[in-house]
Amino acid sequence: MTTPDLRLGRLAVSVVIPVKWSGGPEELYRVEEMARYLAGLRHTVDEVVVVDGSAAPARLQHEEAWGAFATLLEPEESGAGTGPGRKCWPNGKVVGALTGIRAAANELVVLADDDVRHTPSSIAALVETLQDADLVRPVNVFDSWPWHARWDGARTLLNVVLASDWPGTFGLRRSTVLHCGGWSADVLFENLELWRTVEAVGGRAVGRTDVVVWRRPPTAGQFWSQRVRQAYDDLAQPLRLVAELAVLPAVLLAGRRGPRLAGLLALAAVGLAEHGRRRIGVHRIPPSVPLWAPVWVLERSVCVWLAVGHRARGGVRYHGRRLGVAAHSARELRDRLAVH
Repeated sequence: MTTPDLRLGRLAVSVVIPVKWSGGPEELYRVEEMARYLAGLRHTVDEVVVVDGSAAPARLQHEEAWGAFATLLEPEESGAGTGPGRKCWPNGKVVGALTGIRAAANELVVLADDDVRHTPSSIAALVETLQDADLVRPVNVFDSWPWHARWDGARTLLNVVLASDWPGTFGLRRSTVLHCGGWSADVLFENLELWRTVEAVGGRAVGRTDVVVWRRPPTAGQFWSQRVRQAYDDLAQPLRLVAELAVLPAVLLAGRRGPRLAGLLALAAVGLAEHGRRRIGVHRIPPSVPLWAPVWVLERSVCVWLAVGHRARGGVRYHGRRLGVAAHSARELRDRLAVH
């Protein structure tokens, strides 16, 4: 790998952050905390682009607080994704991300949700990997641990062992994403859609479980609202979907046969989660988090059936609309992009 380019001591990379906040006095601390984060980023990277889809009063508040550290843009809703240009795309996060990527001045881009908190070392690791890759997926770990973060953190630990955990941030090559025409804003699981789209045009996508990026945990209310929606993502992963649908019948059967079998299954989930904790780094995750793994498995075993029910009714609700497609299949994307 080559050494990442530096400009005046900063990495030659653009950080793109889509934002859509409600505004108001109750968000004052959140706005101030983001300002401190953006100020720190400007010591590390060449450019920060915030794509702000908030209502006008909130945008003015953000411009005043963040304008010294970032370029603020409004989302360009037409022409998002690989389909024909139109307004009112269901997944506004994708629209904001593509607006920022198009506007970025650098070839290397770090795309991050508004709750992600990069450090100089995490950005440098992504930039280094992008020297011979088109897309890099790190691992998100919460930077504080209320009870619901421990519950959801168990999901991350299991995913890094059994499958892939999908973070709120990626490193990417701008030219590759623009060559794809972006990725669809008509899907719920936008991270998987981005990954499959890059691979569909021959791009190299790399997972780095050794690169940890901090993330602020959601509120308890946000956590509860995401349960079925996160399970709906698995409709885009058929093998995982079948496995998760089988968990609830297996748990019920184990319960009928007595507590010992159910206890062994719970212990296996804890053991797998502890393996994931060791893979990520025991100093980063409290030792109690793996104990929540059986709780998360039971939650997902119920929510995945609810997700299938939502699919039968036309999709899951997301910001007031129904989204039917979790993500397009790799074959569908290869065929679609081959035509273009």
